[in-house]
Amino acid sequence: MTRVIFITQQVDPDHPALAATVPKIAALAALVDEVVVLADGAVDGVLPANCRVRAFRSGRKVGRGARFEAALARELPGLRGGAVVAHMCPIYAVLAAPLVRPLRVPLLLWFTHWRASRLLRAAERVSTGVVSVDRRSFPLRSGKVKAIGHGIDLSEFSCFDGQAKHTLQQSVTRLDLLALGRYSRAKGLEVVLRAVAGLGDEVRLDVYGPALSKDERAHRVELELLVRELGLAERVTLADAVPRSQIPELFAAHDGLVNNMRAGAPDKVVYEAAASCLPVLASNPVFDSLLDPEQRFSRESSDELAYRIRGLAATDAVARVELGKRLRRRVEAGHSVESWARGVLDAAGIAR
Repeated sequence: MTRVIFITQQVDPDHPALAATVPKIAALAALVDEVVVLADGAVDGVLPANCRVRAFRSGRKVGRGARFEAALARELPGLRGGAVVAHMCPIYAVLAAPLVRPLRVPLLLWFTHWRASRLLRAAERVSTGVVSVDRRSFPLRSGKVKAIGHGIDLSEFSCFDGQAKHTLQQSVTRLDLLALGRYSRAKGLEVVLRAVAGLGDEVRLDVYGPALSKDERAHRVELELLVRELGLAERVTLADAVPRSQIPELFAAHDGLVNNMRAGAPDKVVYEAAASCLPVLASNPVFDSLLDPEQRFSRESSDELAYRIRGLAATDAVARVELGKRLRRRVEAGHSVESWARGVLDAAGIAR
């Protein structure tokens, strides 16, 4: 019997930042006999039948750690031939290692972010392997890193008929752009706003995302002030996050996605938009295998982004549809949730 213990923060298909974890767990469950999920919190009934959830939520950090280790210890017997996967939070790998490594069970860390913390260095040392989207999406040099793609659930994102949309709007020259994600300074939204300000009234921008921390809430206020300062109140909307189920509708209602996340953290929303055949403009160098050169720009250059936006606006409907289809094919080839799950098992040395 092949079992995987998967450790994550939340199992919630409507979580504003972690909803994509659910299809990843389901994809793993399709390849093994059982997945045991250890989570701080979980919504009932959202995982396949061969998944079990143990919650370790506690009101205090010390209590949460103790409950986590107790839950893990109960699941480790009989795990030979399986693996433990720590999802995004390095602390899970650090806490799990003293229990897992003596059993010679593979301990994998999935991590894709730009922040290289001391805790991450410790997690890299104690893990048997590290999996990430790309070698450049793990911020430390390590021979343990294996690139396995981002893991997009293609069933969630249909290739919408962009050509039909533009045929209906053939007399309208407006370009509707979309930005999705947390109101984090790492998203580079001020550059995006300045790029839009340098263009005509035919370019609009809608931003949707949560502000989950004090700094993110403060940054949203700063962006609202910048919108007014640049005279963009009629062309830019800064909105709250929407349920994950509404994201495909947002893709279908816009002409392009703009993403200016700092290097080292390839936002999954870029892959999701590509899976929906929506043209994307992005600055992260990691996207060089997904996007064409004319879809990429320098992160700090609002002028270069404005140039790329003008290029997208000048692209006719047929060419945009063809671009979208190319992006979809690239996601299918290297970033599906199924290929991600296979990559995790391969990195753990689990035969399928």
